[in-house]
Amino acid sequence: MKVLSKEELLEIKGGFKISSSLITAVVRVINVVLELGRSAGSAIRRIQNNDFC
Repeated sequence: MKVLSKEELLEIKGGFKISSSLITAVVRVINVVLELGRSAGSAIRRIQNNDFC
């Protein structure tokens, strides 16, 4: 294995790869936000209609 100099190390550029685990995490976050919105909307509607359990 070749040892790289400091100049060569500074030239290394990383990439960005979208993996399936990243997509799954994003979808789960979106689902949680949507579910929170539904719950908040239902709570607001129940408060306005005085429909408590």
